[in-house]
Amino acid sequence: MSERPGPGSDGLLPPGLLGVLGGPGRRLRVPARAGRVLVPLVLLASLPVILAVTRQGYCLQHGWDGTEPLWRQCYSDLATSTETGGVTGGLTAYLSSTGGVHVDQPVITGAVMSLLGGLAPGSGAGQQRWYVALWAMLAMALLAAMVWFVATTRRVRADPAQVALAPVVALTVLLSPDIVGVALTTAGVWAWSRRRPTLTGVLLGLAVMARSYPLVVLVAVVALAVREGRAAELRRLGRALAATVGAVLVLWLVTDPGAIGRPYAAWWGAGAGLGSVWYLFTIVGLPISGTALSVIAVLGWLAASALVVLALGSSRRPALGPLLLVGVGVVLLTGKSFPVQSSLWLVPLVAVAGISWRDHLWWGGAEVLHGIAVWLYVAGLAVPDRSLPGGWYGVFVLLRLLGVGYLVWRAWEASTAGLPLGRAAPPLHPPEEWAAEPAAEPVTSEPAGTGEG
Repeated sequence: MSERPGPGSDGLLPPGLLGVLGGPGRRLRVPARAGRVLVPLVLLASLPVILAVTRQGYCLQHGWDGTEPLWRQCYSDLATSTETGGVTGGLTAYLSSTGGVHVDQPVITGAVMSLLGGLAPGSGAGQQRWYVALWAMLAMALLAAMVWFVATTRRVRADPAQVALAPVVALTVLLSPDIVGVALTTAGVWAWSRRRPTLTGVLLGLAVMARSYPLVVLVAVVALAVREGRAAELRRLGRALAATVGAVLVLWLVTDPGAIGRPYAAWWGAGAGLGSVWYLFTIVGLPISGTALSVIAVLGWLAASALVVLALGSSRRPALGPLLLVGVGVVLLTGKSFPVQSSLWLVPLVAVAGISWRDHLWWGGAEVLHGIAVWLYVAGLAVPDRSLPGGWYGVFVLLRLLGVGYLVWRAWEASTAGLPLGRAAPPLHPPEEWAAEPAAEPVTSEPAGTGEG
């Protein structure tokens, strides 16, 4: 099989990266010259994590207690979970209802937090520093994997540099364990693009048990599979998904049943959270009840799913990348909270949706401004004379929401047109190859070496 790189570069990516995949065949081939470009990108994925660690400098020296970490912009839910959640008890303690580990996290992310907590030596501030260091190392590994997954995902206009060098990663990656769910979801999208439905079901099943956002990704994958007539693969995906979710649920039902529903019960009763459009009502003194916001959030999920299905009515084959960005973006915009760390979910979706670097940086700039404003606002709630006024914080919230909304609009344009955006990096597989590819192929026709294992 001869190598067929995509169209010429528009200057957004090095030309060698365009040949990461070797033509329309079913086997993954990484040409030597493409490998020379992809390997540095994988290594560059450590830069945002290094910047994130640098931002934690003051807290690494003085700890994460009190309001000073807010003024210093280094507060982290991960670091404080060693004290508030008892994650240093380890994985065995988390799996036990009497182990003393209580974190309002879905079971997969809670398990990873506890696993790393049990590996952190020492006590007090020293143990917190070790815990953050372990998370930084895990984040580097997961980001490097995400760069590779994005670069080798088929039928998308992929730009892995937008994962490796995303400003949002430096802002968010050490605030929460979201990177675990983001990496699992990215791997699941990659597996589906490589016609590996069983592996897709396992990865997305784990992702759903790490965060709820992958449910929208699952809706997009299923809807696109129905349109393309991939019924056999869809059945295999469904069986693997059900088995994975079932196995996780059984494990926790046996060990600590309360851990399954605890985070969702806390979410249902919570009011509007920072970053959400609904928090603007709280700022002006007209807060909306938690139950009402939960209903609105559920309606947002339904709206996101409906938009994904509606986009599939395009006369041309829709691209998966923009569909995913539309779905997850709408859920974030309508959710009852939109914390700083949730924007990490958009990074790989922007990279596979064909968003240009210009639009990426506009959005990233809005995220950084909001990330600075939120800590000044929260710290100021305890010290009013040093606070960022609520009105000004609302301005930064709106700026950020407009940035995310713009990404969703650009992705919607692309998904309804059936092709990726025109101003991003050239696709790894040219559009004419997509049109020539049959809508569905018998699963048994895959060449040897491409099956799941």
